[in-house]
Amino acid sequence: MENRKTYIVRYGEVALKGGNKPYFERMLMERIRKVLKKFTEVQVTREDGLLVVRTAPEVSEESILREIGKVFGVDSISPAVEVTCDMDAIGEAAVAYAKGLIASKDIKTFKVEAKRGDKSFPVESPEISRKIGAKILVGCKVLKVDVHDPDCRIFIHVKRERTFIYDDRISAFGGLPLGTNGKGLILLSGGIDSPVAAFLMAKRGMLIEAVHFHSYPYTSERAWEKVKDLAGILTAYCGRIRIHTVNLLPIQEEIVANCPEEETTILVRRFMMKIAERVAKETNCCVLITGENLGQVASQTSDALVVTDAAVSLPVMRPLIAADKVEIIEKAKEIGTYETSILPYEDCCTVFLPKHPKTKPKLAEILKSESLLECEALIEAAMAGRETVTINP
Repeated sequence: MENRKTYIVRYGEVALKGGNKPYFERMLMERIRKVLKKFTEVQVTREDGLLVVRTAPEVSEESILREIGKVFGVDSISPAVEVTCDMDAIGEAAVAYAKGLIASKDIKTFKVEAKRGDKSFPVESPEISRKIGAKILVGCKVLKVDVHDPDCRIFIHVKRERTFIYDDRISAFGGLPLGTNGKGLILLSGGIDSPVAAFLMAKRGMLIEAVHFHSYPYTSERAWEKVKDLAGILTAYCGRIRIHTVNLLPIQEEIVANCPEEETTILVRRFMMKIAERVAKETNCCVLITGENLGQVASQTSDALVVTDAAVSLPVMRPLIAADKVEIIEKAKEIGTYETSILPYEDCCTVFLPKHPKTKPKLAEILKSESLLECEALIEAAMAGRETVTINP
């Protein structure tokens, strides 16, 4: 691959995994290869503690940075120039690199920062910085050295077989590679919170499956399309997502007909959790995930969450539980789900809302109300009507 483009990919938390580090590195490399397979002549290798991506010269740098930047486990990426580990060759490449920066970024001052990863290289890091800086000054008359606040820092990273020259570190999301932390089932609504919750759990290495509840015909086909669009946005980060859709309307109607109005919200929520747990166990998901946020609505008070959790045996992950709503909105904007989430299509939680929902439910009272319902039959009927769609990246 002559004239190839080179990218240094750094990982953050993966580097702290001790004896398990090779496993996490392998999973990270596999994920990078997967998102880059659409491009021609891509190589992903591990070299002296670095992950290095090489592509054909015609492949867009912007596209590569965008795709790698969405891979969880990646901390930062640097487009780089490769050169042999020889001071003359490094100097020539650094001068050419600096000239490119003058043309593209109009820099006036610079600083060279060298790192000698290969301790057998005969020139130490401070001396590499000094000598290469001197060559740049000679080769680029318009530049001056500024060691305190330069327009640009030119990094020289000397490894065992190759030296990399770069000036930029593009930050990525960090976290852990997908697939290193099991699989979770997100209760995916069409709102702002649940897509962000799915994103955050995927960032911790968890594969994502989804269950979506609707109340057709009270909820529309457009509301369902909105949920699929949200899942499609998430696949850029989470990979393929299966969505299990369940009609909740028969259960809601039974609750409204037989139970106290103020308990409707918490009773519906408990049924959602019970059905989600059935789906999770069938699909080998080890946890349930929700976008619940403490105190945001009546079903998300501390008392209500305790009663909700009592409906299931699986752990319930709530990554947004203590987040400020503004923080959630900012994260939704960052990952690209916000504009879709705010489209004005109804979801099942807006159907049969009580005027005064109970915010401090007691489990004994809720269980008494549930005893008025044919709970198992209702859940079985809902599961029997379940449909599943697969959303691919």
